[in-house]
Amino acid sequence: MFLMVTSIGQYTQEGFITCWTKLCPLAQGIGIGQLIMTVWGFIYILIQVWALFYLVFSFRPQLPWATCNNTWNTADCLQIQIFNSSDVTGNQTNGTPAAVEFWERRMLGMSGGIEELGSVRWELALCLLVCWVFCYFSIWKGVRSSGKVAYFTATFPYVMLLVLLVRGLTLPGASEGIYYYLYPDIDRLADLEVWIEAGTQIFFSYSLTGGTLIVLSSYNDYKNNCYRDCFWLCLLNSGTSFVAGFVVFSVLGFMAHKHGVPVNTVTKSGPGLAFIAYPQATALMPLPQFWSVCFFLMLILLAVDSHFVTMESFITTVSDLFPKLFRAPVNHEIFVLISCITTFLLQLTLVTEGGIFTFQLIEFYGCTSLYPSSPGPPATIPGIQLTV
Repeated sequence: MFLMVTSIGQYTQEGFITCWTKLCPLAQGIGIGQLIMTVWGFIYILIQVWALFYLVFSFRPQLPWATCNNTWNTADCLQIQIFNSSDVTGNQTNGTPAAVEFWERRMLGMSGGIEELGSVRWELALCLLVCWVFCYFSIWKGVRSSGKVAYFTATFPYVMLLVLLVRGLTLPGASEGIYYYLYPDIDRLADLEVWIEAGTQIFFSYSLTGGTLIVLSSYNDYKNNCYRDCFWLCLLNSGTSFVAGFVVFSVLGFMAHKHGVPVNTVTKSGPGLAFIAYPQATALMPLPQFWSVCFFLMLILLAVDSHFVTMESFITTVSDLFPKLFRAPVNHEIFVLISCITTFLLQLTLVTEGGIFTFQLIEFYGCTSLYPSSPGPPATIPGIQLTV
């Protein structure tokens, strides 16, 4: 499917709506569906926003998610230093870790639920503005500017990944996490939910059926060897994911070793892994500020790369629909600016006190469930593509 989608873009030299006009005009609705998926995908800029917020706090002499002497902490707060095998059962169940309180009370300021939207968290709004400004200046000249930015944003995370890998493998208890990573629970293979999640991850990681590949490959030379490119890109993608697993699970093993608990009980999947478990782990390492900066800088660059590519796909596709209006140099830059400003204003609802609940609602029902591995009508999108 990766090769098929790439070939469509390279053959038609069009975005993911107008490409279907050349292939099969009746299938143009597929492109419209992909456009909706792309717009929903804009919400993932919040990962970049949160990482930027954590990065700023990583330069403090004392990491704020490691202690309980902050203004936002409660009486039930548990400092990282008290986590050990002797008091996990007594204290951890009756208190809230400092990293969780930083996440929920300091950064998000979480309200009681989605019905309580609350006020805008202006620090997060400022981070959101910075992210959109960077996105605009990355894509305002089209692929000429975004391509140059990608040279740094796509390669530097590998340097950070290598640094974190070496550090993770040298931590005490890392072997426990690696063992848990490499030796799966065979009984779980009979669970359909496992296969659904795995399929979702593969389609999401490879950007299949989302339209991004069609747009990026449309800039290829018509006679480019896309088969070779697809082979190496798929190999690099899966290889990176495999190596990143060692980075994550070595740290989870370290956390399990420190807490005296099994690896599978250290944390849950989702934002908690990156913004609760990993900050806790860096706080327990020597030079915690350095490792925290390395991790969140890598996370920001990965999020930046994904976001401006998604935005570029949207801009290119709409421009291909109205080439006379949006392909002119000045008009193109104005269109990009209006798109960025409009999306920024709409996303202010996501940085309110109840914004995390809105994010989770959109992420589960508007993004993840639109991907073809999830049940329901949207799963017919790749089926139609394969039939074509």
